[in-house]
Parts: sequence; C-alpha cells; structure tokens
Amino acid sequence: MSLLPKSDSIQIREVWAENLEQEFDLIRGIVDGYPYIAMDTEFPGVVLRPIGNFKNSSDYHYQTLKDNVDLLKLIQLGLTFSDEQGNLPTCGTDKQCIWQFNFHEFNPNEDVFANDSIELLTQSGIDFDMNNEKGIDAIRFGELLMSSGIVLNDNVSWVTFHSGYDFGYLLKLLTCHNLPDSQGGFFSLMAMFFPVIYDIKHLMKFSNSLHGGLNKLAELLEVERVGVCHQAGSDSLLTACTFRKLRENFFIGSMDKYSGVLYGLGVENGQSTA
Repeated sequence: MSLLPKSDSIQIREVWAENLEQEFDLIRGIVDGYPYIAMDTEFPGVVLRPIGNFKNSSDYHYQTLKDNVDLLKLIQLGLTFSDEQGNLPTCGTDKQCIWQFNFHEFNPNEDVFANDSIELLTQSGIDFDMNNEKGIDAIRFGELLMSSGIVLNDNVSWVTFHSGYDFGYLLKLLTCHNLPDSQGGFFSLMAMFFPVIYDIKHLMKFSNSLHGGLNKLAELLEVERVGVCHQAGSDSLLTACTFRKLRENFFIGSMDKYSGVLYGLGVENGQSTA
C-alpha cells in the first residue's frame, strides 16, 4: 500500500504506558523493511530567549533550542515508517499503521509552557489529564528507543520538517542529560544516534524556492492530511507523504549530499559546527 493514503486506510496506533513494550516489539520487527522514519513531536513551545552576544545567528538559535529543551518536557511523538516505494507497514491488520506516543511528564498545572502552544494542542484534542494518568515514562521510552534498531543505525533514514527541537528532545531522552553546550557536541550526538536525516525545510531550498510551513508545502504538492493537525502522528504522516512528493518532483538519484543538515543550525546556516 503506497503513500498518499486515504484516511479510512490508516490506523494511528496510540501508545501509552500499558502498551509501550508491545508496540516497540512491533517496531523492532518492521524497521528493516520500512527504513524511512518520518518524525514529529509536540512540546510546550518556546519560553526562553537567551541574552548576551553570539558569534552568529546559528549559535543564537542553538542556545535558544538548548535552553528550552533542557527546561521543558516532551508531550507527544509521532512516527511513520515507510519503505523505498512509499509503502507503510500493516502489522498484520488491514490498515496502514503509524504510531503516536503520549508522554506523562508534562503537567500544565505545574510546568512552564508557552500559552499559545498549549492552547493549540488542547484545541487539537490532546488530553493532558489522560497523558498524566496513562502516559509513557520518558526514561523507559529512552531505554526502549536505544535498543529498538531505529537509532544508531545507518540503514535508517529520518525524515523531518524544521526539526532541531524534535531531535533535541529525542537526544535528551536517549542520553538522560541536558543537551551539549556547543553545536559541535550536538551534531556529534546527532551523527551517532541519527546518522541519516533529511530536513524537508532544508530540501525546499533546492526545490524551485518553495517556502512556507509543512501545511503550506503539503497543499502546494497536493498532499492531503490524514488525522488531526498538531497531533504528532498525523504530522509525521504528512511529513512522510510530503517528502515522497518532494523527492519525486524535484530530486533525481541519490539524496546523500542533502543529509545531515538541520534547518537554521550549523552548516545549513553557513556556519561551522566545530
């Protein structure tokens, strides 16, 4: 079953603490056959802006990312797996499966957040009370992710959109530490855990100067959304489908030279990460 699916053919597998282990069992079984992983996260927004002098805008962007990821807590993660032809796994069902992981750490009654971000997530249907009650423990998730075969694997390609923060939160889960002080340290961890990444926001520079956010790009490429906007599962599927369309329309042959670059950070912004 190929990408650009219809809504009635998709099953968004909701993952909570009670079914986390069994869903990771499924993922370990499919990753070799479906090595393209589109990823999106939902988090409490951006609440801190660093002050001081920075060598360049890239360093400022990284410091902003680090300060916020170190302080805040991940709310939701979406993963969509596909193969070279754009097929999605069915996991023994009659539906194409994508995953949505719901975490329990964030509590809007106690934690810092950006008001507009949480209002948007609430309007999109995220139930923070249910997340607190039934959600996944971030440390346990990090342990299972480490042994899942989807990180530390150069046969896997990660597909994202403007994803510095997304990867920042995953690195925090994987290392159980705050992010490195420097971009060089950050990109060293990225190269180890996520050896092959494609950031669609970077690829747009080489696609007839396409611009805008993910929803705008999907509209331009005539990719229809399945599920609810601003929920991570649906956003990861839209990312997967948009990447497929972008690659078919604008890129011929290997895309290796576009890998490893995150929009707004490091070499993408014309800066060394050393």
